Amino acid sequence: MPKGIIGRKVGMTQVFDAEGNLIPVTVVKVGPCKVIRKKSATGKDGYNAIVVGFDEVRSVEIDGEKKYRLNQPELGVFKAAGFDEPMKVLREFRLWDQDLDKYEVGQELNTEAFVPGEVVDVTATSKGKGFSGVMKRHNFAGSKASHGVHEYFRHGGSIGTTTTPGRVFKGKKMPGQHGNTKTTVQNLVIYEIDRENNLFLLRGSVPGPNGGLVVVQDAAKRRRRPRAVKA
Repeated sequence: MPKGIIGRKVGMTQVFDAEGNLIPVTVVKVGPCKVIRKKSATGKDGYNAIVVGFDEVRSVEIDGEKKYRLNQPELGVFKAAGFDEPMKVLREFRLWDQDLDKYEVGQELNTEAFVPGEVVDVTATSKGKGFSGVMKRHNFAGSKASHGVHEYFRHGGSIGTTTTPGRVFKGKKMPGQHGNTKTTVQNLVIYEIDRENNLFLLRGSVPGPNGGLVVVQDAAKRRRRPRAVKA
């Protein structure tokens, strides 16, 4: 069944398999998460999904009452669901019709839904690199560093056209903000699961800094096994 969970990136390390091969892995601490809301195709939402919450909001006690840095509509979401403590992060996961009844509001989600060897997609916010040129941002080659080139070594070249259409097309690769965007890495393998500490060891790298928020869910485009080579 489609599934997903929220967590935070811990960092990278390396492990060795049974044959002694070094495998780079990213450690992600996931959950525990809670189901905040269910959406149904037969209801007002028109589709099947669950809203999952992660990481409780810090509170301040004023005159014996807990106060949160949330407005009334945000607090109302948790009050309607019967939660005493609001959650800091909310994410929505779409479901098939037959899987909606497997979840209930208030249910806790953890690593039990996943198994080692499973293929997943990981979504996070990539590290921001600031304002960057075309060579760093888009891997341009730059201009020739030879006779006649004057202060044009790292430029992108011509961006315009002739009289028709006489404008710069939308989406033209140019200097600008590099990184700090929502990024998804597909088809990462769960190498190992530490269920006692709610840790995933994902083979490969994951976007974002250590401590950054990540969403792990079923792979949208599962890798196929390579075809057997005929002799």
